[in-house]
Amino acid sequence: MARRPSGTFRLRKSQRITGVESARPRSWHRPSTGAVQHDVDPRDFERYLADPGGFLWVDIDTASMPQVALLEKVFHLHPLVVEDTLSPNGRVKVEEYPGYLFVVVRAVRFVSETEDPHDIETYNLCCVLGGNYLITVHGTHSPGLEMVWDRVQRAPDLLDRGPARVMHAVLDATVDAYFPIVDQLDEFIDDVEERVFAKFDQAAMHDIFSVKRLVLQLRRHLAPQREVFSFLTNRPCALVGPETQVYFRDIYDHIIRLNESIDTYRDLVSSVMESYLTQVSNRLNIATKSLTVVATLSVPFVVVSGMWGMNFADIPLANWPHGFWVMFLGQLVLGGLLILALKRRGVL
Repeated sequence: MARRPSGTFRLRKSQRITGVESARPRSWHRPSTGAVQHDVDPRDFERYLADPGGFLWVDIDTASMPQVALLEKVFHLHPLVVEDTLSPNGRVKVEEYPGYLFVVVRAVRFVSETEDPHDIETYNLCCVLGGNYLITVHGTHSPGLEMVWDRVQRAPDLLDRGPARVMHAVLDATVDAYFPIVDQLDEFIDDVEERVFAKFDQAAMHDIFSVKRLVLQLRRHLAPQREVFSFLTNRPCALVGPETQVYFRDIYDHIIRLNESIDTYRDLVSSVMESYLTQVSNRLNIATKSLTVVATLSVPFVVVSGMWGMNFADIPLANWPHGFWVMFLGQLVLGGLLILALKRRGVL
């Protein structure tokens, strides 16, 4: 008897039935003959998988462990695949297994529940593509998947195009969700530039760092996805034919555009930060020059007053009635000459 891989479930028949009955994932089934069915019984999954001309799409919520158990008990996925679907911070990748293709992409959305306008949430969306089935696995949020699911509810003819085309629609909607965030980045940077150059808001430094952190987060999540869609576009695969790879090429182009935009915004944010620091330095120089003028004017007064304030019996002009005004005028002249000398040397 062959040994099962470690970590697999081996339940008795009664346990298996009970577990399946408690797991009711969303699903679509397009049989080879007959009408399209919605939210079918999980106990019929194995029978549907035996129909090579049919198509079964199952959506698994990782919050429900009975649904996750279906991945191994019904679809017989590798334990490492099941483990990756449960990892919220797993690496973006695409891997081939015997009979199916495993794809992990990183989706994103703005978090409207917090006060921070630059707060985003990222999450993994996993797709398992087989010859006649598609499994999507996700956590709480998956706006791109919900868009395609609503589209199928309105027009189930998308299922007629096969599992690969449905997976393309899901991944395309997931990647397109990045575009509104990238467009919002443009508005963020314009606002920060206005605050730095037009108003010089000293509190803008916090927002500059927030926008820069957002740009780096998006770049970290988008850059690895280029390799994934390059694989789906260029590498021969029995489950993704050449006629379907053309559609994945469009997503690959979107990834390239997004990465180029992110790189541009990263440079812009760095330029805004440098401009902010330059303006801080310039304002400090102006303040320093002003203090230098004050200090230069005070030097003659300090020196002359110090000399004529010494405790000697015989000091020139000490008994002259107009001595004070003569010394005062001399101090002003000395101060003016010092300022003129500093200007000629380019110090002021």
